[in-house]
Amino acid sequence: MKNKLIPFILFSFVLGFLSLTTSCGKNNSFSKKHLSFSLDTLVFDTVFTTIGSTTQQFKIYNNENKTLIIEEIELMGGANSFFRMNVDGISQNIIKDTKILGNDSLFAFVEVTLNTNGQTLPLIIEDSIRFRTNGVDQYVKLAVWGQDAYFHYKDLNEGTWANDKPHVIYGYAAVDSAKTLTIPAGTQIHLHKNSLLYVYKSTLHVEGNLGNEVVFKGDRLEQMYQDVEGQYYGIYFHEAKESTINYAIIKNGTSGIHVYSNDNANPNYTLTVSNTKIFNHSRYGIFIYSGGKVKAENCIISKCGTHALIVLEGGDFNFNHCNLLGYGNSQAPAVGISNFYNDYFNGTTNVGSIDEGKFYNCIITGNLSSEFAIDTIQMNGVNLNFDIKNCLIRSETIYTDPFYQDILWNDNPLFEDTDQGDFLFTTNSTLNANGIVTTVTNDIYGSPRNNPPDIGAVELN
Repeated sequence: MKNKLIPFILFSFVLGFLSLTTSCGKNNSFSKKHLSFSLDTLVFDTVFTTIGSTTQQFKIYNNENKTLIIEEIELMGGANSFFRMNVDGISQNIIKDTKILGNDSLFAFVEVTLNTNGQTLPLIIEDSIRFRTNGVDQYVKLAVWGQDAYFHYKDLNEGTWANDKPHVIYGYAAVDSAKTLTIPAGTQIHLHKNSLLYVYKSTLHVEGNLGNEVVFKGDRLEQMYQDVEGQYYGIYFHEAKESTINYAIIKNGTSGIHVYSNDNANPNYTLTVSNTKIFNHSRYGIFIYSGGKVKAENCIISKCGTHALIVLEGGDFNFNHCNLLGYGNSQAPAVGISNFYNDYFNGTTNVGSIDEGKFYNCIITGNLSSEFAIDTIQMNGVNLNFDIKNCLIRSETIYTDPFYQDILWNDNPLFEDTDQGDFLFTTNSTLNANGIVTTVTNDIYGSPRNNPPDIGAVELN
C-alpha cells in the first residue's frame, strides 16, 4: 500500500481535536439530515371551470432528534403561479431559514385560484415547492385540474366511462383484477407525462366507431404538442383477460400498447385490435412481451421511435391486413421478432415460445433497407410456428423458409404521402389485388374488400 499509516497517538490526538472543535462549533445543535413529507404530490381534485379556490395541506417532518434548518422554501412558479403557499404562518413565494425542532413537524397550506378570463387553460396545471436543507433540494409537486373533465389520479375503474367530456389520466387509471372497463365511442382520453391506462388481470373494451373513434393522446393542448412523441406511457395489459380495441386512435405516447404475458385461464387472445391507428410513439407501437397474445386486423402502425411491432421473449401474434411501417426517425426495423430476452442484470437468457406467428396481407416497409427482423433460439420445449403469406416486406435478406409464401420482397407500395401519414396508394401499386382471401370483409375505412383483396389496411375501390 502507498498510503502511510498515521501513528495511533497522533490519530487519537487529531480525533480529540476535531471532537473539541465540533463541540464548540456554532451548528453542532443542528441536524445535518433532510426532510420528509406526508406526500410527494399535492393534487387538487376539484374541477375549476370559472373562478374557484380551495386550500389543501401537507406536513413537513423532521425525523431527527436535533433541530433542522430549512434554508429556503420556494414556490417555483413565483408570482406567475396559480398557487400560493403558507408555511408556518408565513405567506411568501420564498421563505428563508425556517426551523423545525427535533421530531417535530410543520404544516404547509397551499391555495389555488384559477381565473379563466376567456382563456383555454391546460387540462392539468402544475407547479412545485422546493425545500433546501443542508444544500440539498427536495420537491413537493402541485397539480390542479384546469378544465371540466373526468380526472383519474391513481384510481380504480370499472363499468362504462361517460363520453360527454374528456377523461384525463394523471399517474394511472387502473382496471383491477377480474373487473371490466368499457370505453364507448367518441371518448377523448388525455394522459399526463409518464401516465398509463393499466389493465391488471382484468378486461378492457374500447368500442369506437368509424368516424367516432376513441382517441388516446397527451394532455398538452397547445398546437406545438400535436405531433410530439413520448407525452405519456400508453395502455398496459398485465396478464389481462380477453380484451378488445376497435376503432381507436392512439398517438404521441411511449409504447402505444404494451401486452405483458397472458392470463393462463384464457385460451384466446389477450387483446384483439381492429381498425385502429397507432402512430408517433417514442418507442413502440405494439409491444408483446413474455407470452402475450395479440390479434390485429385493419391496423396502421407507423412512425414509432423504435419498432411498430416488437415481440420479446415469445408470445403469439396474428396480424391480418395491417400496415407495420417505419417512416420515422428510427434506426431499428419496423418489425422485430424475438423469442428470447437477455437479462443482463441477472446474467440469464429467458426463452419463450411463439405458438402462432402469423402475418397475412400485411405491409412491412419504411425508409430503412431492412424493416423486418426475426431472431430466435430453438431448444427443447420451445415452439416456433410462423406463417407469413401475401405480404409486402422490405428486407435486404430474402428469406426462403417454407412459411414465407407469395411475398412481395422490396416492392414500392406507392403510398400517396408517407410524411403526412397518408397510406393510400395508386392503382399501379403491387398491393392492388395481391392479397389472400380472409374473413376481414371491410377495410379500415369501411370499404368492402375485393376478391382477391388488396394487401394492407386499405382497399382500393
